[in-house]
Amino acid sequence: MSKNNATWIRHTHLFSADEYECSACGHTASDPKPVCPHCGASMGGEKYDPSWIDEAAMMDIILGGK
Repeated sequence: MSKNNATWIRHTHLFSADEYECSACGHTASDPKPVCPHCGASMGGEKYDPSWIDEAAMMDIILGGK
């Protein structure tokens, strides 16, 4: 992915704050900025990663859900 069309990938978690990953370099940040502070990529938007669903499923298994 080029630095001209990078996006923030939002990772949502059950028990911690969201984190944002730069699609160009993989740097994670606590909030999305217009430019990645690590690689300088201009951000053109945001994508959503529903990884919290996997965390919820694991908690359901641990707690004995059906």
